Amino acid sequence: MPGVDKKTVIGKISYTNAWPLFYYVEPQLLGTPAEMLAEVPSVLNEGMKNGDIHIGALSSFAYAEAADKLQLLPELSVSANGSVKSILLFSRGPVESLKSGTIALTNTSATSVNLLKILMEKALDGAPEYKTMEPDLDTMMESADAALLIGDNAIRASWYNKKYHVTDLGKWWKEWTGCSMTFAVWAVNRSAAADNPEAMAEIACMFRDSKRRSLEDLRPIVNEAISRIGGTESYWHGYFNNLCYDFNEMQQEGLRLYFKYAYELGLLKHDVTPELWRENIVMRVKE
Repeated sequence: MPGVDKKTVIGKISYTNAWPLFYYVEPQLLGTPAEMLAEVPSVLNEGMKNGDIHIGALSSFAYAEAADKLQLLPELSVSANGSVKSILLFSRGPVESLKSGTIALTNTSATSVNLLKILMEKALDGAPEYKTMEPDLDTMMESADAALLIGDNAIRASWYNKKYHVTDLGKWWKEWTGCSMTFAVWAVNRSAAADNPEAMAEIACMFRDSKRRSLEDLRPIVNEAISRIGGTESYWHGYFNNLCYDFNEMQQEGLRLYFKYAYELGLLKHDVTPELWRENIVMRVKE
């Protein structure tokens, strides 16, 4: 755990959808030595589980797997109350045709993969065969009836796709459950929070400030997305404005339902209730 001479490691999701919560996070401005580690969710998930990363973002499913070691930061998530636009299932026919088909899964995150399994089994009563592959649509579709892509890979594929049906998993989940879906959460390692609560509270505050500043003026983030990924100004404004970065009761309710279904299907070993880290006392002491 971070001590006097050890840097706090902040986990940063490298996908575009999390940019607003990281854009104005500058570790060098913190009162504690810290560094940022930008990675795909699968790497961050492992780091948060084993304690190499002390605070930051990880996929919702990975939080559930390590909930005994982590607590969630209030007010921070990547959620969607309907279409998410970057968790997409590409298929030759409608989803109903996939009940006994073969689906290629991206190898970069567990939350979306397990969301698809929940929807296929519980919403459709399907039992497809799954195979995990590198996230390349053309290669995936050579040996499968459908392919699940997430993040920037899904966004790029959606721009150029001309021949496949596209099912947005956020929209499907909303239509089936009536609930919001939370894809990524922000968490703190329990030991790090106990050892250095003031530092963790300062970092959590910086995340919230980044969210506020980003959503007040999306132009810098939109311009960076255009230069790094492509697309148009109107696309990216629509994309970021469509997402929800809060973690209030509505998001928590949807996440609890997701965890319940994952447990019922044996995807999680335990049913998990999201547990928030209460930093209020720490912040009051600081003020």
